[in-house]
Amino acid sequence: MQAMREKVEYENPLLSLKIWQATRNDPGAVNWHYHPECELLLVQRGHLEIDLSDKTYMMNDGDIVILGNSQLHRDRSKLGFLDYIVLQFDLHTFFDQSTIPYLQYFNETKVPLSTMNYIFQENLEARNAAADCIRQIHHEAQQKESGYELAVNMLIKQLLLILIRNDNRGLLSDQDRVERIRLKPVLDYVETKLDDRITVDEVCQLANMSYYYFVKFFKKIMGLSFTEYVNFRKIKRAEQLLLTRDMSVSEIGDLIGMANMAHFYKMFKRFNGCSPKEFQRKMLAWGR
Repeated sequence: MQAMREKVEYENPLLSLKIWQATRNDPGAVNWHYHPECELLLVQRGHLEIDLSDKTYMMNDGDIVILGNSQLHRDRSKLGFLDYIVLQFDLHTFFDQSTIPYLQYFNETKVPLSTMNYIFQENLEARNAAADCIRQIHHEAQQKESGYELAVNMLIKQLLLILIRNDNRGLLSDQDRVERIRLKPVLDYVETKLDDRITVDEVCQLANMSYYYFVKFFKKIMGLSFTEYVNFRKIKRAEQLLLTRDMSVSEIGDLIGMANMAHFYKMFKRFNGCSPKEFQRKMLAWGR
């Protein structure tokens, strides 16, 4: 089985997503592929088959399928006319300081996100609500009225909330809320210290945990290591500075506590797929 890694091109660099509507009149198939973004497919009219490595979903009018990040899949159309919407987005970018504890619901360390498809199969109200969100996101992305980025951001969060609120099997929310609350002082501390070097030792004291217990605890709750989380938040801060301050890249690196330019460039490219200057050019060009 030959699988291709698909590169998802975001139309608007301010929004880490791609959404489009497609129609088919003839039978066809898309080869096996995967991408870091999660994906939702909504069939508006027709029949579509989605193959995963271990399961096949048979979709008809109004059906939705969700796929996790880097999950191998392909789709096939065999019967007549097909009209469907595809939404792909990077989950990480839609979480901020207040909602980041919920990122662990979607880290897929225990179950792939596709396991949540039982919600759309068993709960008509949840499926219809999710379908409305997808259609609204598509409409907003097409019309691009003032503030549409805010609308899309809220609608993505609404989709995630539909999954959390309707997960009757507890597959997403199997982590005790008290454990997430224990990390809030640590997350708040990181936000106030983004311009400094933040060590694991200092937050261990804040969380009143030993070094080894904290490292394992943070990874379990957040789905990424503490160092990865700090780098993620620092780069998000760098993105803001690149677009709002008249500063050089090296000055921004100093300001976020990444004075080592090689490390700064490496981390920035890891989270954005481009250098800080390339990011700045793309963003400013989009805003013109």
